[in-house]
Amino acid sequence: MADTPVQEEHGLAPGQDNVRIMGLDVHNPVFFVSAVVIVAFVIVTLIFRDSVGPVLEGLRTWLTSTFDWVFMISANLFVIFCLVVALTPLGKVRLGGKDAVADYSYAGWFAMLFAAGMGIGLMFFGVLEPMYHFNNPPLGVASPVVDGTVVPGAVAQAREMAMAATIFHWGLHPWAIYAVLALSLSLAAYNKGLPLSIRSAFYPIFGESVRGWVGHVIDTMAVFATLFGLATSLGLGASQAMAGLNELYGVAVNDTNTVLLIMGITAIALVSVVAGLDAGVKRLSEINMVLAIALLLFVILLGPTLAIITGFFGNVWAYVKNLPTLSNWVGRDDTSFVHGWTTFYWAWWISWSPFVGMFIARVSKGRTVREFITCVLIIPTLVSILWMTTFGGTALDQFLVEGYTGVQQTVVDYVPELSLFAMLADLPLAAISSLIGIILVIVFFVTSSDSGSLVIDTITAGGKIDAPVAQRVFWAIFEGLVAIVLLLGGGLTALQAGAIATGFPFAILLMLMLYATWRALATEER
Repeated sequence: MADTPVQEEHGLAPGQDNVRIMGLDVHNPVFFVSAVVIVAFVIVTLIFRDSVGPVLEGLRTWLTSTFDWVFMISANLFVIFCLVVALTPLGKVRLGGKDAVADYSYAGWFAMLFAAGMGIGLMFFGVLEPMYHFNNPPLGVASPVVDGTVVPGAVAQAREMAMAATIFHWGLHPWAIYAVLALSLSLAAYNKGLPLSIRSAFYPIFGESVRGWVGHVIDTMAVFATLFGLATSLGLGASQAMAGLNELYGVAVNDTNTVLLIMGITAIALVSVVAGLDAGVKRLSEINMVLAIALLLFVILLGPTLAIITGFFGNVWAYVKNLPTLSNWVGRDDTSFVHGWTTFYWAWWISWSPFVGMFIARVSKGRTVREFITCVLIIPTLVSILWMTTFGGTALDQFLVEGYTGVQQTVVDYVPELSLFAMLADLPLAAISSLIGIILVIVFFVTSSDSGSLVIDTITAGGKIDAPVAQRVFWAIFEGLVAIVLLLGGGLTALQAGAIATGFPFAILLMLMLYATWRALATEER
């Protein structure tokens, strides 16, 4: 196994089918098809703004109710695959060859993994989701809140289920989705010498046919999935930042201000995009981690500290105990939970997987497969449990122990963008912590945007990682535009519909990728 693979063995090289025009270096036809379709989508959505919302809502309902089993089965398979690979001799394979050395320290590597993987989502749902599932528990558990009154005898079971259900959506399954694609791409690029593009992951199945229309379709689907998955996150982040600015400084929440906010944050992202991976994304990711840890420690120390510490271990057990039942899709009566939450989440994570997976692959050279899966799957899951326990657990404690109804009201009224700030408002130094929360959301927005731009540009440049900066700028701008038109065309529902619509076909590709990854690992191990 050589450290530097010989590309001539397969005849594929980064950018070999590219077109160089007007200072650009782009893959034909992936860039042009993707760009034309995205530009057309933005224009049509702006022209027919009032019609887009109902269409997207209908599409979302149809996909989640008809193909929920596809998302559930695929997500379960990804978890099983990762655990099996890590526990077998295949886990000894090193990404990049037996002599490869890691490019980043553990601290820098993990900061980029986490900032790219889930930043905005944890900020948006960390307080909201546990309280929502407490009010509306899945799996037939009785709600402890009846006509606004808490039923004491139903609290313990509902609280356990609320935390288990929340962690289920932020634990092993989403990180397994990312890990599968990232592992496959890392093997293709660093061990086989293939271009760093999604099509390369399918080389063990299709061979050099990935250079033709099969590869074009795969990469184009990856661009659409990435762009709409990112737009969902950016839209959620913008609405939350806007709500925070309204709470702290009285900034009016309206379409004009939301558009201006997205444009402003996108402009900041452009600066980071131009700076590149090390100077831009890595530095911002590390700033993000410092701010996130500061906010986490703030809530732990000034919130119900003992309840958070003991709750962490209790929630780990609740998650493990309920994992098989929550993962099952057969005979479920709680369809609103399965379709409205789990199916959406799995589609969202899948639509993010080309972006996060390729980004993780770019920064993971030199790690063994076992080390890779441990750090990409297990450690982030534990951090997610700690985050949800701290933020969601504090909100539940405020409601059940103190009688504070601020977060509860955001759930009843369903204004999810306010939940975090409602929880912080009941703690000391609320103005400072809320400001840190807004800054975190914005910086997560920036890191997601510039990381996504780097990835989409790599795909549409035929796997080249040193394509002209103007191409990354183009994609960063259109990520912001898609987020704007989806928010204007239907709000959060439209954002979710976009993620689900692009995540569904990519789920099929990811299941096929499992077989390709296994074949690639088997040849490396030998």
